[in-house]
Amino acid sequence: MRAISLFSGGLDSMLAIKLMTMQGIDVTALYIKTGFGSTHDITEALAKRAEMAGAEFLMADVREEYIQDILFDPVYGYGKNFNPCIDCHGYMFKIARKMMEEVGASFLVTGEVVGQRPMSQRADALRQVSKLAGDKEDKLILRPLCAKLLEPTTPEIEGWVDRDKLLDISGRARDRQLALAAEFGWDDYESPGGGCLLTDPAFSAKLREFVGHEELEVADIDLLKFGRHFRLPKGSKLVVGRHQEDNEALQAVDNPDYRPIQLPVPGPFSLLQKSATPDEIKLALTIALTYGKSKAEESYDVAYEGQTYTIRPFATKAEAQKYFYNAGGKG
Repeated sequence: MRAISLFSGGLDSMLAIKLMTMQGIDVTALYIKTGFGSTHDITEALAKRAEMAGAEFLMADVREEYIQDILFDPVYGYGKNFNPCIDCHGYMFKIARKMMEEVGASFLVTGEVVGQRPMSQRADALRQVSKLAGDKEDKLILRPLCAKLLEPTTPEIEGWVDRDKLLDISGRARDRQLALAAEFGWDDYESPGGGCLLTDPAFSAKLREFVGHEELEVADIDLLKFGRHFRLPKGSKLVVGRHQEDNEALQAVDNPDYRPIQLPVPGPFSLLQKSATPDEIKLALTIALTYGKSKAEESYDVAYEGQTYTIRPFATKAEAQKYFYNAGGKG
C-alpha cells in the first residue's frame, strides 16, 4: 500500500509521513514547487528530511500553472497578505490526486492540524480544501495528526490504516509535535509558517506593487525575493542588492527582461529593467552608484548595456530612497 503525502519539509508533514510508515505504508513525499516556497533552493534539504521520515522524495514544478490558475483569482480569497491558502491547498491536493496512478498510491496524506492556522486549517476550511481537490465524496485525504478529531476517511474505513494509531492534535501549540520530534531524534525541519513567502508582509507588498505595473512571469518571482526595489518615474524597475547574499542571489537570477549595471567601485550588484528610458537609465545608475563606495563630489564612468555613462552619485541615500517601490522606505 502506498500513499502520496504533501510535503513542505516542516515538522508536521514529516510526522504525518512517519505515522504512515510506522503502519507499513510506503509513502511518496511530494513537494509542489509554486515558486514562493523559499528564498533559496532547499531541494537537497527536503530530500534529506523526507528520507528521515521514511519516504521517497518527489518534486512537481507547477510555477507557471500556479500563477495562471491560483494566485490572482482564489475562490476563497486571501489571508492577511497575498496568501490564497485554502485554494493553494486544494490545488496541491488536485495535483497529488492526478499523480496517484503514476506512483501507485491509494490515498493522500497531509500534516495539517485542525485549528493550527486561522485561515486554512479550520474544520470548515479543511472541508473546502477537500471540495476544491475533488475529494468530497472519495474521502481519500487522511490527516494523521488530527484524524481522531475528524470523520473517518476511506483509508481508515477500509482498514488500510489503523485509526487507533492516529492522533488528535489541535490548535497552535506544538508541544506534542516537538516531543515526537525528540523521540524520533529529529532536529532538522522547516519552522512553522516559514515555508511560504506569500504569508510574509514585506514580500506580499513587493508582489502587489509589481503586479500593479506589469504581468507577473515565473522569471519575476526570484527577482522579487532579493534586494532593494525601486520604481522609476516611467515605470521601470531597478533592483539593488543589500548585502553579499543578495548580490550572489541576484547574479543567479535568470530574467531576460533585466540587465546588470557595472559599477567602477565596490558596491551592490544591481539589475535594471531593459525597457528603461534614457532618463531612467541615468537615474538608475545614479541610485546604484549611491549605494556603492562612491563620493558625492566625484563623477564616475558606469557601464550598462555596452554603453558608458558619466554619473555623479546622490549626496545622500535619502535622495535615492524617494524611488523605493512604495516611496515609504521599505524597498
